[in-house]
Amino acid sequence: MDQLKVKYSIKLILEVLNIPKSTYYRWKNKTYKNDTVTQKVIELCEANHYTYGYRKITALINQCYTSPINHKRVQRIMQKHHLNCRVRPKKTTRIGKPYYKTDNLLQRQFKASCPMEVLTTDITYLPFGHSMLYLSSIMDIYNGEIVAYKIDDKQDQSLVNDTLNQIDIPEGCILHSDQGSVYTSYAYYQLCEEKGIIRSMSRKGTPADNAPIESFHSSLKSETFYINNQLNSSNHIVIDIVEKYIKNYNNNRIQQKLGYLSPVKYRELAA
Repeated sequence: MDQLKVKYSIKLILEVLNIPKSTYYRWKNKTYKNDTVTQKVIELCEANHYTYGYRKITALINQCYTSPINHKRVQRIMQKHHLNCRVRPKKTTRIGKPYYKTDNLLQRQFKASCPMEVLTTDITYLPFGHSMLYLSSIMDIYNGEIVAYKIDDKQDQSLVNDTLNQIDIPEGCILHSDQGSVYTSYAYYQLCEEKGIIRSMSRKGTPADNAPIESFHSSLKSETFYINNQLNSSNHIVIDIVEKYIKNYNNNRIQQKLGYLSPVKYRELAA
């Protein structure tokens, strides 16, 4: 219809096609409204950095229109244009049975008198590539250094065990984690026993009990992906960004609590 409008009047086109004028304008208004709704959904998703799902986007878009927009319609638009929420999902995945829990030995006292005396570990989501990636990290509480890490597209037992196997840990070292199922599994318990590691665990649903590494993971994402709006990269680019950040964090990132030294420099001077 729009192509014919270049050569002929709307009135003539409707007469030839035997289409009532009211039908045409109903269709035209609906098409225009669909286009504007789609554009508004895209704008709202971009403005909120893809952190909102379709329910929140529906609530926002209905603040802009007098006629209510159905949430299913918003959901279809978001799916069609790949605008799904990219915020970190809640940790609901359970891998194995949580038989091997232990007490919280640190009690938020994040202190150590020497390297490799107290370590903390966690997994964080990296929802910035073509598929979900997971980063498993181990931090030395002594100087905040990331002493081991692994990135994978699977959050399974091998992710945490492979991370732990990267480093030589002295017997009697405390390793703190949350109560995620990979940390309460028999495989992880057995590996820690073999290495002479003393396990410590946060209380359930209490991220503050593992604050140092939670804070590191948060800074990693906010200072790279979020600040640069890199929310839809390739997996290869995501991995490269994380690896460069960790290398720079360990070797160059000065910290006030370390006398304005980097973690590596602080460890080297203390040796």
